[in-house]
Amino acid sequence: MISDQLAGTRIAITGSTGFLGTALVERLLRGVPDCRLVLLVRPGKRSNPAQRARREIFRNNAFDRLVEDRGKDEFWAEIDRRVEVVAGDVGHDGLGLDENGRQLLASCDVIIHSAATVSFDAPLDGAVEVNLLGPTRIAETLQDLGVTPHFIAVSTCYVAGNRRGYAPEQLLSDSPFHIDVDWQSEVAAARRTRADFDAESRSAERLTHFRHQARHELGAAGTPLLSAKTEQLRQRWVGDQLVDAGRARAVSLGWPDAYAYTKALGERALDECRGDIPVSIVRPSIIESAWAEPRPGWIKGFRMAEPIIISYARGLLKEFPGVPEGVIDVIPVDLVVAAIISVAAQGHAGDRAIQITQVASGTRNPLHYRRLVDLVSSWFTENPLYDRKGQPISVPEWSFPRRGAVERQLERVQKNLERADRALKLLPLRGRQAMINAEVEDRKEQVGRAMGYVKIYGAYAECEALYGVDNLLALDAGLDEADAERFCCDPAVIDWARYVCDIHLPSVVEHARVKTSGERSDPDARTARLRARVLDPERHLAAFDLENTIIASNVVFSYAWLATRNLRPRDRMRFTVKTLSEAPGLLALDQRDRTDFLRHFYRRYDGASVAEMDRLGPELLADHILTKAFPAALRRIREHRRLGHRTVLITGALDIVVKPLGPLFDDVICAEMSQLDGRYTGELVSVPPTGEVRAQALRDYAEANGFDLAESVAYADSSSDLPLLDAVGFPVAVNPETRLASMATKRGWLIEYWSKAGGGTDKLLPLGPLPTLRKSRK
Repeated sequence: MISDQLAGTRIAITGSTGFLGTALVERLLRGVPDCRLVLLVRPGKRSNPAQRARREIFRNNAFDRLVEDRGKDEFWAEIDRRVEVVAGDVGHDGLGLDENGRQLLASCDVIIHSAATVSFDAPLDGAVEVNLLGPTRIAETLQDLGVTPHFIAVSTCYVAGNRRGYAPEQLLSDSPFHIDVDWQSEVAAARRTRADFDAESRSAERLTHFRHQARHELGAAGTPLLSAKTEQLRQRWVGDQLVDAGRARAVSLGWPDAYAYTKALGERALDECRGDIPVSIVRPSIIESAWAEPRPGWIKGFRMAEPIIISYARGLLKEFPGVPEGVIDVIPVDLVVAAIISVAAQGHAGDRAIQITQVASGTRNPLHYRRLVDLVSSWFTENPLYDRKGQPISVPEWSFPRRGAVERQLERVQKNLERADRALKLLPLRGRQAMINAEVEDRKEQVGRAMGYVKIYGAYAECEALYGVDNLLALDAGLDEADAERFCCDPAVIDWARYVCDIHLPSVVEHARVKTSGERSDPDARTARLRARVLDPERHLAAFDLENTIIASNVVFSYAWLATRNLRPRDRMRFTVKTLSEAPGLLALDQRDRTDFLRHFYRRYDGASVAEMDRLGPELLADHILTKAFPAALRRIREHRRLGHRTVLITGALDIVVKPLGPLFDDVICAEMSQLDGRYTGELVSVPPTGEVRAQALRDYAEANGFDLAESVAYADSSSDLPLLDAVGFPVAVNPETRLASMATKRGWLIEYWSKAGGGTDKLLPLGPLPTLRKSRK
């Protein structure tokens, strides 16, 4: 029996936090009670390997059966007794092991290497470091330790490449379709490619492009955020180029993507470097949810097919490439786990040959592409997903076009959406109208994902290779009756209609958390939940912007009101026309840099009488500010104060404008203008509190008063306020303009739509009968 053959053994596993690795750990603990495990786990950014293992492996629902059988306390006692976790990383020479880790690895009888960069669109250099060099690094470390345990490397059937017809269980070097590529040269080239793209990304032309792109996305968000976004875009560009380079290199050599290409060269490198270490290679096809173990439908994370299935069910993928009579080679994860454990129990034959076992269904129990699509279509026809309005989504009928046709159709849609996005960002939309742009952004992301699926997975849907499984069937045939039930690895046991419709699809839908009923959700329910968190008595501080957050006004209108109080109607009209003619330039400057705009505009106060401005302040409040105030904003300020929260107004508006609002707040932080001989100079005393300066002013205020910004709230309306909103734990977008509307939607922030009370003026500039503001300074 397998449990007897592996009794007393110590088994090291890499990749145990992944889908296959977690299933493997669970089955060994449950099915081989006398073995012990050593898990090589990479340290996390905020957790050590033991903490990661506890959170990402043992708290997974794969272990529910063990917890139920043993009881919670005994389960954790068994984990402590049978499992040792060490820091290790196959992406580094020597595996990153300390002395204790090296000793534990040296004591192991079996090494199961399942760690991999499994993403089909991984950057070239990352895939090379982990998938190509990972197995070799393990072999070299074992040689350095002077031990020869049975080394089982998990690869993939797709190392056979984009070939048609039969692909037997043999080394690629023994295949008549073998392409002689020097793996060491490929490693060196991949590392040079990273350096080359990184250098290109730092060119003046590229950096200027990234800066413009950052400004398009964030607007006048301030230098720190724009710089951070620019660097993020630069790094993303380098990653994207490496993904494209990996795909291009793989396709040039006959593999579908960088994953299969690096796995294939990883096998070749391991064969050359393994020395006397006995090696077995297990090659699964496309691993999907469990057939039976640890429970039917168990899955961890989204695999290859799930994003496509959900996009299809949502009506987003109108077409997908593929050969309808072709075979989609899918294998449930529990059959792969059973095969790996059986290979470990069988041991190595003892000769120098690498033993290869392919775990695939295509030759033994084929699932044809058209049948899969028909099963999925019929299931979602009977069990549709629902849109936001509570309407069932009809799934499209695929005609199985070639990849190029689908890609071109999606590219046309993407270009149209990009044009719409650029146009909308130029319009002065705000509030609910600005949400149109958020919807366009969401649609852009959906189309982008669909294009990615077609590029990444289309090659697998068009693959016509049939993978031999003679060694797998011999392995299964050698099991005794008890093991045949517990560790069956014969794909013939799968009933595809039952698996797809009764096991896999229900599990996919459950994990996707999609809308599966026609009950119309309350659109205000989520807003109410977020609002309750904002108004929790535990909050410390509530910071408010002024313009378009508390009042429907801006510095231009306030100045115009003050400047035209005593002008005759004809002069007032001239003032209005002149100001409106300057509007495009002022708007462009404001969108580029809020601080520069305020400095430029406040020059107009040069020579204004300080006494006269003080006299006009209360009149401005009554005649202008209060008529344009949002009643809901005033109520929200009072509510925060009632709850004991400190309230602060923090704005780039001048003190002469906001002074009358002082009684509403505990404190006011605003722009101040210097004075000379009783008149304003038009020059600011300090940098106005906008952008990153506003955020820093809030941090300084919170620190001086002992407030925790993680427990604080901020209200603002513009992307230039992003530093302020990012500084707090509970940001609120009020009547957001287009960029902020998109970002607030993506980040799940509370969005409030506040409006003026009826009866106030809607005029952009004063036109009615209104001391001349501007006088020359001596």
